[in-house]
Amino acid sequence: MNILKMYAPFFDGNNWLHVLTSSNDWVIILTLILMECLLSVDNAVVLAAQTQVLPNKSEQRKSLVYGLWGAYLFRFIVIGIGTYLINFWEIKLLGSIYLFYLCIKFFYDQRHPQQAAEHEKEKKAERAAHHKNKKPKKHVLSLFWRTVVSIEAMDIVFSIDSVLAALAVSDNPVVVLIGGMIGILCMRGVAEIIIKLMDIIPELQPMAYVLIGIIALKLLLELPPFNIEIPNAAFAAIVFSVLGLTIAFHFVRVKKHGQKHL
Repeated sequence: MNILKMYAPFFDGNNWLHVLTSSNDWVIILTLILMECLLSVDNAVVLAAQTQVLPNKSEQRKSLVYGLWGAYLFRFIVIGIGTYLINFWEIKLLGSIYLFYLCIKFFYDQRHPQQAAEHEKEKKAERAAHHKNKKPKKHVLSLFWRTVVSIEAMDIVFSIDSVLAALAVSDNPVVVLIGGMIGILCMRGVAEIIIKLMDIIPELQPMAYVLIGIIALKLLLELPPFNIEIPNAAFAAIVFSVLGLTIAFHFVRVKKHGQKHL
């Protein structure tokens, strides 16, 4: 595997020019930004909560900025590797199974909230017990840098789903990188606004996992013996149609619910 060849598209000026001037590519980028915001907004809140151990607002903001640049660097590295690996049908199959798992798990948890809550409670208890039993040790890094490292580690865990979904949507690493970087910036900057929007239209969260299921199906259809490839423009049209139908469904439901109370 030639690393230079793997990352060559990132340093191809013609590729960047084509992406930046292509309306089709910008539609895909907007799709990736939308998916990043919907799938990762809760993660942004968790990352922000991690900074609360720092003594003042200045250090909290600084740690998030460092974490943002670290997230960009990680995206660059993993997208390059992922663009290479996604060409193997075995990886596509595993990716499709994983995305189907995420989709099914979300809706299963929605149908069984008590069981999901108990499972989450058990995980929290295990983490608390592990933390309690850990022996205190001297830290090489300061509290600030330990927080930054913690944010980076969480970023890596959180972004696997987003990167896999993005690579299933577009095979151009520059498109995936731009969509991911803008998405991360938007998600971090307007997390509270997106959370409020999702509170107003709660159907947006299940919609995001419906899209994950569609992406999983897209990956599956690309495998032999199907070899059916959904064009990027058609996929973007599906995404924005699902978004439009979700918003329309919400307002129809609210209107009907309001009429029942009249």
